[in-house]
Amino acid sequence: MDKNYAALLSGPRQLKIVEWPIPNISSNEVLIKMDSVGICGSDVKKYSTYKNGVIAVKKPMIMGHEGAGVVVKVGAEVRNVKVGDRVAIEPTQPCRSCEYCKTGKYNMCVDGRYCSSSGNDGNLCTYYKHVADFVHKIPDNLTLEEGAAVQPLAVAIHACNRAGVKLGSEVVILGAGPIGVLCAMTARAMGATKILITDIIQARLDVAKEMGVDFTLLVDERWSDEETVDRIVRLLGCRPTITIDACAFPSPQRVALLVTRTCGVVLIVGISSESLTQLPLSDAMLREVDIRGSHRIANTYPAALAAVSSGIINLKPLITHHFPLRQAQAALEQAKAGEGMKIIIRVQD
Repeated sequence: MDKNYAALLSGPRQLKIVEWPIPNISSNEVLIKMDSVGICGSDVKKYSTYKNGVIAVKKPMIMGHEGAGVVVKVGAEVRNVKVGDRVAIEPTQPCRSCEYCKTGKYNMCVDGRYCSSSGNDGNLCTYYKHVADFVHKIPDNLTLEEGAAVQPLAVAIHACNRAGVKLGSEVVILGAGPIGVLCAMTARAMGATKILITDIIQARLDVAKEMGVDFTLLVDERWSDEETVDRIVRLLGCRPTITIDACAFPSPQRVALLVTRTCGVVLIVGISSESLTQLPLSDAMLREVDIRGSHRIANTYPAALAAVSSGIINLKPLITHHFPLRQAQAALEQAKAGEGMKIIIRVQD
């Protein structure tokens, strides 16, 4: 078996490609030879600050949680996949015994292990092991790159489920990064009739428009929150029934609370790095606007794979850049600069 190389983060902007032991697997695990790993906004935050939101990285760890590869070894009790299968990795390994796991909300597991989070190593490496029932076979008509990009789509589906998107929903999405654009595509597939997305980068809005968003708004950071609200309402033609915050900065969250229709829903999927103050909560409360959070993924990987395989959602336009593993730091720097949409690291290149 080849050597195992991994992208190890040991501090802010301190990333090295190191040789790493090939992991041994237990009876319910599989060993995967990694092919494609996507760069996520949370990866950029950890790389830049050694924190994700308000949670500090505990120790040096292997990066990566949007992964796909080929199974090269299976444990004795594994039945759902076999050697040679191409798989997408749902990057969680829940305890299965806490109250949240027992009710299907394993994304809230009190003792779960999530790739590249809370002291757990990720999958930006040559060989990675994972519990078998959280790897999913990739349909034959999808590439391994698409298999890796399914992870943020699964996040977006969970977010839209939490928001209650349905036929006739009028949706505003704040932030046109990969999660924001995928929320827009998911909302469209779930029946939303009007979708507006905002961002401070025109290139991202151009991609969103190409992928079917009805309205785009280039936000000027000099605008007041009230001016942004007014422009959204005039462009959309109404107040949205659902507003999704996919960037988690103070101003967009204030805008979300102000712009959403009375009795509507504000869904927060972006992870903020600061405690937010001066939110117009009284106004939202008096208008009975529901404020909901969305955390990671719960029971949406099969739906995400099926949506891409059937052609309902096309992930290929979202993948804009590729890097080999040895240039992982350059990939993170490019993502940090906001250049492109989804960056894929090809581990075997």
